Amino acid sequence: MDFRQEYLGGGITAFVSQAHTFGTDAVLLADFASPSKRTVCCDLGSGCGIIPLLWCKKETGKITAVEIQPLGAEQIEKAVEFNNLSDRLTAVNADLKALKGVVPFGCFDLVTMNPPYKASGAGIESRSGADKIARHETMCTFTDICTVSAKLLNFGGKLCMCIRPERLCELFCEMKAAGIEPKRLRLVSKCAGKAPWLALVEGRRGGKSGMTVDPELFVYGENGYSDEMKKIYGDYLLENRGENT
Repeated sequence: MDFRQEYLGGGITAFVSQAHTFGTDAVLLADFASPSKRTVCCDLGSGCGIIPLLWCKKETGKITAVEIQPLGAEQIEKAVEFNNLSDRLTAVNADLKALKGVVPFGCFDLVTMNPPYKASGAGIESRSGADKIARHETMCTFTDICTVSAKLLNFGGKLCMCIRPERLCELFCEMKAAGIEPKRLRLVSKCAGKAPWLALVEGRRGGKSGMTVDPELFVYGENGYSDEMKKIYGDYLLENRGENT
């Protein structure tokens, strides 16, 4: 399958394909998680590696990108080689349910995942294998994600995810069952007056009860992208989408 280069700004280029590309939700999750320069990170279900690559535009700690599909892992490896990131980013082609002995447990400050949004059996499943895995819980569930995240994280480490708002209660229950306390929530709407289409959630392993709700994020304003979205997209927006697309 052919890969296409997509410049992300900040000197970083991703390799995308028809099977593994990225959307606004992944960009928002990368910004929401915002690791510092010492944060040791693990991105589960990494696809083409978009979230780790966006982080690499700034200084971060070591990053592990876990992707179950060989093609996605290959795209990440190409980006690592192309951008000279071998000292910062490692691609792991593995099932997140079988990471014992593959990825070290208990050493990550941050785990992220942009999970399949549709529960198993909910709605019409995508025809292609890649789309089905990305959009439907055929390979992993919220339970699987929260269970392995609790093992990967150090005490006090954070799990950040983006989901559809209608599944918030389900995710909160699974996080708490795994010992990860929901601590922060931000809803995303296309524009003012529209119902949220995305929820950004942060949980903390071993955290105490109590959650902060951030101001709602609007993707669009009166003249195209909102000021906050322009800031999040940064030079990628100017390079690929036009300032007021």
